[in-house]
Amino acid sequence: MNKNKGRSRFLVLCLAPATILFFIFMIVPTLNVFRMSLFERGAYTPTETFVGLANFQQLFKDTQFIRSMQNMILLVVIVTIITFGFALVFAGILTREKIKGQNFFRVVFYIPNILSVVVIAGIFSAIYKPENGMLNSIIGLFTNMTDPILWKGETLVIPSLIIAMVWQAIGYYMVMYMASMAAVPQSLYESAGLDGAGRITQFFQITIPLIWTNIRTTLTFFIISTINMAFLFVKAMTSGGPNGASDVALNYMYSQKDAGLYGYSMAIGVVIFLFSFALSAVVNKVTDREPLEF
Repeated sequence: MNKNKGRSRFLVLCLAPATILFFIFMIVPTLNVFRMSLFERGAYTPTETFVGLANFQQLFKDTQFIRSMQNMILLVVIVTIITFGFALVFAGILTREKIKGQNFFRVVFYIPNILSVVVIAGIFSAIYKPENGMLNSIIGLFTNMTDPILWKGETLVIPSLIIAMVWQAIGYYMVMYMASMAAVPQSLYESAGLDGAGRITQFFQITIPLIWTNIRTTLTFFIISTINMAFLFVKAMTSGGPNGASDVALNYMYSQKDAGLYGYSMAIGVVIFLFSFALSAVVNKVTDREPLEF
């Protein structure tokens, strides 16, 4: 009995510091964001005026906020699909096929993940430069361009951001899936091969189901992290321009805060928080399936 009490006290003492810090630095600020969304405060005065749900009513009439949410959702969906599709395919090829220099390709794919977003933004800004950027220079070798292509113009800025975000993320998840695929017994593939299953069939019928738990976990994490990464790339590459064409919700929130609309920016933060929470729940539910074991 005394032994169990001592163990309980030890567990409480171990968990208490982390719990206290989590409450102070996560729970309290989050609750404060919800509270501040119901008030309005000027840029140069600490006086707060209770406005209730007025900030939220104004929010859903704000066309630029709606546009920024649309851009954010578009980036999350497209970047997730492309990143996970290529990461799984590349991981499957490097794991199953005998390719010379596998470790070299693994390192090359992983390098972008260790680079700062600012560095990646600088690289792609140079690539997308209209006058003498790499893309326009290559296209100019094959065609006579009278006007340079504006890769960060209103029409192409979202696809340009998608390419940069995918390039940054794909290597990390490829390496993770390679580790999971390496644990799948080779005998399963040999048995499937004897039954006439080809490489593609084996990939979808054996590999994907057996690493599904890993895919599901990383998918939820990636979708939520993409909301933050989209903000970082937009801030570093376009600042939401041109004319708000690449603006995302988090960037718009910070622009409203910088304009002195603290309550309004906190209302945007609440919407983003609820959207992220709901999205996590939906993804977790949709991807739920009975795990397979080997």
